[in-house]
Amino acid sequence: MARIAVGRRSLLILLLPALSGISSCSQKNAAPPQMPPPEVSVVKVTAAPVTMYEEYAAQTEAVNTVEIRSRVGGTLERQAFQDGMKVKRSDLLFVIDQQPYIAALAQANANLAQARASYLNSQQNLARLRPLLADQAISRQDLDAAIAKERSDAAAVGSGQAQVKQAELNLGYTKIRAPRDGATSKALIKSGGLVNASSTLLTTLYSIDPVYVNFTISEQNLAELQKQFDLTGRQRQAPPFRLKLIDGSDYKYSGKFNFVDAAVDPKNGTLQVRLTVPNPEQALRPGQFVRVVMPARQNSKAILVPQKAVQELQGKRSVFVIGPDNKAIHRDIGATIRKGNDWVVESGLDPGDMVVVEGISKVQPGAPVKPVLLAQNAGGS
Repeated sequence: MARIAVGRRSLLILLLPALSGISSCSQKNAAPPQMPPPEVSVVKVTAAPVTMYEEYAAQTEAVNTVEIRSRVGGTLERQAFQDGMKVKRSDLLFVIDQQPYIAALAQANANLAQARASYLNSQQNLARLRPLLADQAISRQDLDAAIAKERSDAAAVGSGQAQVKQAELNLGYTKIRAPRDGATSKALIKSGGLVNASSTLLTTLYSIDPVYVNFTISEQNLAELQKQFDLTGRQRQAPPFRLKLIDGSDYKYSGKFNFVDAAVDPKNGTLQVRLTVPNPEQALRPGQFVRVVMPARQNSKAILVPQKAVQELQGKRSVFVIGPDNKAIHRDIGATIRKGNDWVVESGLDPGDMVVVEGISKVQPGAPVKPVLLAQNAGGS
């Protein structure tokens, strides 16, 4: 019996390495433990009415632009304003050398005094000759000559008065004043320069408040706009037209329709449109480039998706949607317009779809995920 026990023990010792190898192979062939599905944040999209906006490149224009030119010629004596400053109506801008015009006025006054003296003398002569005709002391021809002289001298007085008036005007024109309120450009002629009457441009005066904003709009967009709003502002509420400055910031004041061209450009189907925009702080200047943000159409069942949920590749946009069994589904969407931080989805989504917003990098198409609903739904922004 002792020999049998020893034999069994020896056999067990021999079998242990083989059993150990079999156990090791079983552990190697066993499947690794599965990782839990990644947690992602989702929103439940809804449909809501949204006004669609479009942007147009535009340029500002002064309502009134006046080129300042002198009515008289001469040497520019003084510039009475600083380049670019605001001026009021009748403010002094330039002074032309006045001495030649002072002399011309003095000469005109002297000529007028001489004409008046001659006229007085002819009046006295005529008064003396009239009684003599009745006594036949003079001929009718002598009287007619005296009458003609008196009338000629009277006309000379009128001409002299006109010359004096013109000389006074010319003297007054040597002081060039602002014809209206506005902002000046730089002076193109400096003191001492020669100014030619009516041809030399001295500076340009631009009106400040309000300003025009010009841009073009397609015929179709204008028709959509006219369906929703009264562009004259007399009946239904007129649409607000917002401006964006060159740095992307919003302009403080909105504009109103001022002009729509009567004819459509046959080359591109657009119309010239003009807005009137308040500019009390002179933030806008003539010739400045801006963007006009205007309502294009009303979408009664728009679906908004946060911009960070949308992937863009080669001009196409897509999102991940939570499907059955919490599996991620890659879905292409149609979206061309943004509203704030959201995309306006025109196709590819239905109300109630769960869209992945955060954790997109952890999502694989067809793979399960753990969706966590955000407190704020898309469409509420």
